[in-house]
Amino acid sequence: MLYIKTFGYFDIRLDGKSLLEGVNRSYKIFRLFEYLLTFRGKKLLPESIVENLWQDNEYTDPRSALRLQIFRLKKMLDKILPDVADTTKYYRIKFSNGYYCFELGEQAILDAEEFHDYIEKGDSIETDEAIELYKKALKLYNGPYLADNSYEMWLVPVRNHYNRLYIKTLLKLLEILKGREEYSSIIELCEDAINMEPYEEIIHIYLMEAMLKLGFIKEALDHYEYITSLLYKEMRVSPSLRLKSIYRKIKGYYSEKKEVTIDGIREKLEEDNYQGALLCDSDTFKVLLNLQKRKGLRDEVSDFIGLITLDPKDNDEYSEKDIKNAVKVMTRVLEKSLRKGDVFSLWNDSQAVAILHKAKEDGLNKIGNRIRKNFYNNIQENKYRISIKFLPLTSKNNVL
Repeated sequence: MLYIKTFGYFDIRLDGKSLLEGVNRSYKIFRLFEYLLTFRGKKLLPESIVENLWQDNEYTDPRSALRLQIFRLKKMLDKILPDVADTTKYYRIKFSNGYYCFELGEQAILDAEEFHDYIEKGDSIETDEAIELYKKALKLYNGPYLADNSYEMWLVPVRNHYNRLYIKTLLKLLEILKGREEYSSIIELCEDAINMEPYEEIIHIYLMEAMLKLGFIKEALDHYEYITSLLYKEMRVSPSLRLKSIYRKIKGYYSEKKEVTIDGIREKLEEDNYQGALLCDSDTFKVLLNLQKRKGLRDEVSDFIGLITLDPKDNDEYSEKDIKNAVKVMTRVLEKSLRKGDVFSLWNDSQAVAILHKAKEDGLNKIGNRIRKNFYNNIQENKYRISIKFLPLTSKNNVL
């Protein structure tokens, strides 16, 4: 069985042995083969092929030039493939009605097709079998699609497609394993994934959370310092809200390991002498939200949930410093504008969520107007508009 590898470096193998060793690789011929392979099963105009592959060359007769390159490609493949008398079981290049069409034969396997198949099957079956199929798919992806071909523009959308599918499948599998408390497997998967996606923040977060669950607190802290340093050094990006949240968890694990007295616990849990609303992280907010929902179903308490969103005016793009400043102002405004019994959290880089305890529906507009007024009065440069939505906490509709 012929095996064609496209993730990471390109290779053609038979019985585990590379057929490309010692082969004189013509750049044009191999790029043509990779192009036909990528768009297998599709009708391709000769002019489109030439324009995508050799746009820097001016051919007086592009059809003839392509015909010559395809002849050379067939000759090269016939040379490296076994059973030259019948190459159709490995591949076919057809020309019909002015179009070329490349097809793989029944004796050829493409890793990209396997990747898709494993994921599609995993999406359609029960969890236990899906886990194994997702793992097989992720194992196939050991680098970007045709990584050794870095500068072809036609490859960008295809490469991005496989990259997005890889990350989506990885996160789906990590979430399944998290629900099953298989934290060692999560660490193993994340460490492999980080080698290929070092700047994908969410993978680092899954890794650190799994480390904490297994008691590897120092390792989690070391990794936090590593990823925040990497993001700042390479991309000048400061820790996001999600990374700050995991840092608070890590510090919380450290403090919980210290022996405390009952007085110490009381002091730690005692509320600060502060009259405004309570700011908490997203995990604490979720707990409080579910608690208030349960209370509302039992006691018919009129609690509301609010979504406060910062939107740039006129769709302008602003610097990270501008965004951070606006979020700081919004945080201070919410602390002062909401009541002591209310709770809010920064949900992402431009949105906050709030629980309004025992609020009256006819008073929501007043609360919203107070928040807007205080925000616009406190922001130095009015580059943002603030939008606010409220829904009853027990509503089936979701404001988030």
